[in-house]
Amino acid sequence: MTAAAKPTFNSFSDFYPYYLEEHANRTCRRLHFIGTTLVILTALYAVFTASWAALWLLPVVGYGFAWVGHFYFEHNRPATFQHPFYSFAGDFVMYKDILTGKIAF
Repeated sequence: MTAAAKPTFNSFSDFYPYYLEEHANRTCRRLHFIGTTLVILTALYAVFTASWAALWLLPVVGYGFAWVGHFYFEHNRPATFQHPFYSFAGDFVMYKDILTGKIAF
């Protein structure tokens, strides 16, 4: 697929295989996993301590690790730019798939 092509998807189940292709690099997946773990921990911290300002860190830790993975290891543009909602869901589905061993860490 060329950089200019913008694939369209009718459902998340159509999108997810594409999402996994865009995360073929193991280091990129690991950085996503770290970022998603930090998002979950930061959100839990904010909720349980009522430190609502910590929620501002969510995009920094989540996207920061993911974008480093894409730009320096995967060498592609994050799916977030063209498919933000599916990409957000894909992060958590891939996280679950890594935790359950369906995808290599």
